[in-house]
Amino acid sequence: MESDSFSNQSNLSPEDYYASGEGYIIFTEKYHLKRGYCCKNICKHCPFGYNKKNTTTTKKQE
Repeated sequence: MESDSFSNQSNLSPEDYYASGEGYIIFTEKYHLKRGYCCKNICKHCPFGYNKKNTTTTKKQE
């Protein structure tokens, strides 16, 4: 069964992620902006400013 999710590996460009030293996939800010919403997983490069304490998101000011 093939997933049609946005993060399907064939849809990802090298600018969307990188591998950490431990082998984890780290999504970039560019990827998150292309996806268009916060997943609320406290991602390292989240541009939406998720606040775990009050479960709100605020988009970063540029």
